[in-house]
Amino acid sequence: MPRFDLSLSELQSYRPDIREPADFDGFWARTVSAAREFRDEVVVIPVDSALRQIDVFDVTFPGFGGDPVKAWLWAPRGASEALPTVVEFNGYGGGRGLPHERLTWAAAGYAHLFMDTRGQGAVWGSGGETPDPHGSGPAAPGFMTRGIDSPADYYYRRVFTDGVRAVDAVRSLDLVDPSRVAVAGGSQGGGIAIAVGGLADDLVAVMPDVPFLCHFERAIGMTGRDPYQEVVRYLQVNRGARERVFSTLSYFDGANFASRITAPTLFSVALQDETCPPSTVYAAYNRVPVSDKRIEVYDFNDHEGGGGYQWPVQASFLSRLVSPPTSSRRTRTPR
Repeated sequence: MPRFDLSLSELQSYRPDIREPADFDGFWARTVSAAREFRDEVVVIPVDSALRQIDVFDVTFPGFGGDPVKAWLWAPRGASEALPTVVEFNGYGGGRGLPHERLTWAAAGYAHLFMDTRGQGAVWGSGGETPDPHGSGPAAPGFMTRGIDSPADYYYRRVFTDGVRAVDAVRSLDLVDPSRVAVAGGSQGGGIAIAVGGLADDLVAVMPDVPFLCHFERAIGMTGRDPYQEVVRYLQVNRGARERVFSTLSYFDGANFASRITAPTLFSVALQDETCPPSTVYAAYNRVPVSDKRIEVYDFNDHEGGGGYQWPVQASFLSRLVSPPTSSRRTRTPR
């Protein structure tokens, strides 16, 4: 597939005007504050698994509206000190899956919380277990237009709030060092990571890969792929709803959250990505105000981005900011 977006030099300086509501900060301050009023206990249950070097826990924490949200938590077996922690968010349509599927961060010495995305988990992967009990008006199939009539009812208000509460939840655990929590995710998970990066205090790093949910007004008119095409299909039917739709989406645009990030930040982008076009990624990245930021560019890749090549980049970036505990065991060379 040929490149279809701006050149790399144009992307690096791309700073479009992004619609930003006057009450953006107030809206989110009220939303997060209301969610924190629900002080339900974070439930952590050990999982009996075949893993011998990693402990696994089934976690339930209160999200938006106090709704129970599921997650997996992994940590090096028998960790005796508070650990640096990565809170990770999933791609569109996937659930938290099975407890043995994501072990790299724990194998590297971190605690790792992987949040289930409410209402998702039936499109790919190994399933999810968190319902979304809130309804909406008429919507196109998928999640992008659920509640799109109003920011207060929009689906991602609940999801982004769940993400902030996931950070709150891990910080309440003895296993976790609350001063060393990073957020990460790819695609939808990258968009959630950017939002949480702009809403949660004192994160040690924000690491979104090929993020979705950025620069809506460009993405929706540019790519022919889902999930952005869900909004196109909605507007094809609701012909007079354009202004209302984009007004709602402005409260959830990753570019607006990016401008509020205060932690060191590592993005990735793929220059042939037609799902999350590069210019939409750079629209967010270029608004991150911190000096300690970088973006890893995959010139010839589509939405897979860096794939397995990106995790070592993240691990190196994060190890500069936090030092995961090292095992006292000696490594033996196989004979």
